Amino acid sequence: MSNMHFHRIAIAPMMDWTDRHCRFFLRQLSRHVLLHTEMVTTGAIIHGDRERLLGYHPEEHPLALQLGGSDTQELAECARIAANLGYGEVNLNVGCPSDRVQAGRFGVCLMKEPDLVARCVAAMMEAVDIPISVKTRIGVDDQPEGPALETFVEAVSNVGCERFTIHARKAWLKGLSPKENRDVPPLNYSVVYELKEKFPDLSIAINGGLADCDAADEHLEHVDGVMFGRAAYQNCYILSEVDRRFYDVPEPVRSRHQIARAMIPYIERAIEEGTALVAVTRHMLGLFQGVPGARLWRRSLSEKARAPDAGGALIEETLSQLPEPQPEIAA
Repeated sequence: MSNMHFHRIAIAPMMDWTDRHCRFFLRQLSRHVLLHTEMVTTGAIIHGDRERLLGYHPEEHPLALQLGGSDTQELAECARIAANLGYGEVNLNVGCPSDRVQAGRFGVCLMKEPDLVARCVAAMMEAVDIPISVKTRIGVDDQPEGPALETFVEAVSNVGCERFTIHARKAWLKGLSPKENRDVPPLNYSVVYELKEKFPDLSIAINGGLADCDAADEHLEHVDGVMFGRAAYQNCYILSEVDRRFYDVPEPVRSRHQIARAMIPYIERAIEEGTALVAVTRHMLGLFQGVPGARLWRRSLSEKARAPDAGGALIEETLSQLPEPQPEIAA
């Protein structure tokens, strides 16, 4: 089976969040977690500015591109583009509940068309050698959660797809906004656990409501992988434990100060290339979440980063006002 490189821990693709600056920052917290781009539509890639949409820093690997679309030829073409650019995996979005997505016939509405998704995945797999995975939900609208998911996964795995990430909530296309769809439908982890029991040879990862590494540990008793979403963004330091706990890396965990300092050369290069400082620092606001100085850090990075002459020195200047813990001694 081609699951040798299946990643136990991944960060979800998040619109307006997981851009290249965010991913480079998250990579400072974990060398091994699988990162995803924001969802990019096939049309945008075929007709748009590829460097802006798909460019990344080599340090971001392992990195997957998440695609939105339902045209088999366009998806195959975009998978080829991704493979040529060095992406390690392409993930098909069958989970996004926005109205814009339904109009374009991609995202979670495709759960109602498992045979179409199977054809899409087959076309992508034929086009490239890198893994093709699918991210979906446990059902859409009035579909019964368990049976709908099983029917979907069976159809798509029959063409050879082995990797699925399941957001353990339904999506309601009528009556709930995309934002409400992330919180309102109740989480139902047992449906995902049962899916793994029914399809033991597939790699099944779970997504939705994971707060920390302890939660990840609990899920990994039942499934092959976990995907962190908002917690990894808003309280990103939880990722600093990932390499040691899930990838047996013996190195000591870096402090928040060390992670922030590691960003300074990147920030200075980004500014030289014309990027606004705040475009990078907006992703770093959660670094001190839950520890003394969190408010000062957030305020400095969101307010002072907007000054026209602000640069990497702002990071050092802000860190100097925050208590620095003693470095941890590696056991």
